[in-house]
Amino acid sequence: MSEHVSREAEDIVKATEYGGREPALNWQRWLLVAIAVAWSLFQLYASYFGTLNPQKIGSIHLAFGFALAFLAYPRKGGPLDRIPWYDWILAAASVASALYILFNYYNIVMIQGGLPETRDVWVGSALMLFLAVASVRLLGFALPIIAAIVVLYGVTGPAGIIPLTPPDVIYLHNGYQWSEIIQQLYITTEGIWGTPIQVSATFVFLFVLFGALLDKAGAGQYFVDLAYSGLGTFRGGPAKASVVASLLTGVISGSSTANTVTTGTFTIPLMTKVGYPAVKAGATEVAASVNGQLMPPIMGAAAFIMATFIDVPYSQLIVYALVPAVLTYLGLLYVVHLEALKLGLEGLPRSELPPFWPTFIKGIHYLIPVAFLLYELMWANLTPERSALNATVVLAGLILVQETVKGVKSDGGLVGGLWQGLRAIVAGLELGARNMTTIAVATAAAGIIVGMVTMTNLGYGLTQVLDVLSGGNIWIVLILSAITSLILGIGLPTTANYIVMAALVAPVISSLAAAAGMDVPLVAVHLFVFYFGILADDTPPVGLAAYAAAAISRADPIATGVQGFIYDLRTAILPFMFFFNPELLLYNVSNWYYAAWVIVTALVGMLAFVAATQGYFKIRMTWYERLVMLAGALLMLKPGSWTDIAGIGLLMAVGLFHHMRAARQPAQAL
Repeated sequence: MSEHVSREAEDIVKATEYGGREPALNWQRWLLVAIAVAWSLFQLYASYFGTLNPQKIGSIHLAFGFALAFLAYPRKGGPLDRIPWYDWILAAASVASALYILFNYYNIVMIQGGLPETRDVWVGSALMLFLAVASVRLLGFALPIIAAIVVLYGVTGPAGIIPLTPPDVIYLHNGYQWSEIIQQLYITTEGIWGTPIQVSATFVFLFVLFGALLDKAGAGQYFVDLAYSGLGTFRGGPAKASVVASLLTGVISGSSTANTVTTGTFTIPLMTKVGYPAVKAGATEVAASVNGQLMPPIMGAAAFIMATFIDVPYSQLIVYALVPAVLTYLGLLYVVHLEALKLGLEGLPRSELPPFWPTFIKGIHYLIPVAFLLYELMWANLTPERSALNATVVLAGLILVQETVKGVKSDGGLVGGLWQGLRAIVAGLELGARNMTTIAVATAAAGIIVGMVTMTNLGYGLTQVLDVLSGGNIWIVLILSAITSLILGIGLPTTANYIVMAALVAPVISSLAAAAGMDVPLVAVHLFVFYFGILADDTPPVGLAAYAAAAISRADPIATGVQGFIYDLRTAILPFMFFFNPELLLYNVSNWYYAAWVIVTALVGMLAFVAATQGYFKIRMTWYERLVMLAGALLMLKPGSWTDIAGIGLLMAVGLFHHMRAARQPAQAL
C-alpha cells in the first residue's frame, strides 16, 4: 500500500475526528496541544473530586470544545497551516459565552431565581449562534437545521414571537417568547446543559480518554497482530482477521471511521493480496468497523447517553446489548467465509504471519486495564464514571512501566523510559480531548432539540402524525423510523443521530406499541434506533467509513458503501427481532438454559439468514432455496418453541435438498 493512500485515509479521519489544522507556527501547534491536555486534566480532576454541579461542568466542557472546534477545525476551504483572525474571534467569544454560566451561576440561580435578564438573553442567543456555526463546521448542516426547525416550532402560536393561529398552523402549545426559549435552553438544565452534555462531560469523556491512552500504549497494533496470527491461515483468513481485529479495536475507538483506518491500513491490503476484490475488501472492513460500536463493554458515546435516558445501570445495558452484538459479528464472520468460498480463496501461509502464542503473550498486559474496567463495572458495581477513572489510572501506570522496561532494555535507560512513558500519556491526553470535540458540540446542539421537545410537547404531535401515516401498523412505524435514522445518518454522527431519534422518535414508537397492546421494554426501543443510527455510517452516499476504506483500497466509495450495507443486512434484521422478542436481549430471562436456547437458536437463524442473503451454502443456492432458508431463518430468530420447531424443520429440509444437489457437483471444502 502506498504512503499516499495511507495519508489520504488518515486525512479523512483528521478532518472528521481530530481536526485537520496543523499550524506552521510552533506556538500555535503547542497551544492546541495545551488546550487538549488541559481539557483532559480538568475532566480527570472533576471526576475525582466531584464537587462541581452538572451545569458548571457542562459549561467548562463546552468551552474547551468550542476552543478546539474553532482553532483545530478549519471551515471548509479555510487555511490548514495557520489559524486565521476570524477563528481567534470565534474561539474567544464562544468560550466566553459558555463560561458566562459558570461565573454568573450564583446570580442567575440564587438572586434571579432562574429568570433571565436582558444580558442573559443576549449571551444565551450568542451561544446558540456559536453552537450553530461550530456544528456546521464539525458535523454539517443537518443538526443545526433540525434544531432551528424545533426552535421555530416553539416560537409559533398565539402567544409566541410569530403569532400564528388556526388554520395557519397546527400547534400543541400557545407559543413562547424568546426570553422563555433562552431560559429553557440556556439557563436551565433542560436544554443545552441537559442530559446529553452532562453525560458527555462525565463518563463519556473518561471512556474516550481510556481508549485514547490504550491506543497510545500500542494496544491497537497488538489487536491486529493477534487477530492475524490466529485467523490468517484459514480460508479467507485476512477478512476473518479483519472482522476480529475491528471488534477488538472497537474497545479503543468509538468512531467507525477511525476504526476503519486503524485496522484497515493493515487488513485491506492483505485481503486484496489473497484475492478479495477491492470493493469487497473495503466493504468487509467497513462492516466490521461500523459494528464495533455495538460490542460491549464500550459501545460509543451514544450508549452511555442511552443508559441515562432509559434510567438503567450501564452494566445492565451491557448485558442487554451483548447477544445481538455477538450475533452480528458471528454473522459477519460467516459472510466473509461464504465470500471466500464463492471466490475460491485461501488463507495466508503461516510463514507470513506472526506466531500466535508469542504474539498473545507479548501484549497480554494490554488486557489488564480492560479486565480491570470490566471488573469495576460488572462485579464491583461502581459507577461508569468511577470505573473509567480507576481504569485510566491503572492504564497510565501500565504505560509508565511498559516504557520504563523498554528503556532499560534499550539504550534509553530508566530515565529515558520514564520520559517516553510520560510522552505517551500526554499524547493520549491530547488524543482523548480531540476525539471529544465533535461529541461535545454534538451533544450541546442536540440538547436544543431535547429541550424544545420537552417544552413544546412535540413528541405527542409526532405520535399523532406517525399514527395517521402508518394506520396504527407498528411494522410501518418501525420501517419509517429505520429509514429516518438512516437518512439522518447522512448528516449526523452516531451520537447526535441517536439523541435526535431518542428525543423525537423513540417516544413515538413506545406510545404506538403500547396502543397496539404490545409490552415492549424501553431498552428495546432505544436499541432499535441506536442500531440504525450506527448502520448509517456505511450507508451511501455519505458513509464516511466507506470513504475512508475506499481511500485505502482505491475502490469506488459509493460501491464500497453499498457492498458494506449489503453485508450489514444481517445487522439490520436484528433490531426488528429484539423489538418483537426482547428475549434476544436476555430481558426477563430467568434461567441459564433458556438463555442458552435463545442464543443457539438465534445463532442458527442468523447464519441461515446470511446464507440466504449471500445466496451460497455449499454451492450457489437457487432462488427457491434462498426463499425457504430465509423463512426458516426468520422463524429461528424469533424466540418461541413453535417458531423454533418450524424453523428447524424448514432449514433441515432445504439443507438436505441443497446437500443432495451439491453432491452432484464438485464441492468445496468448508
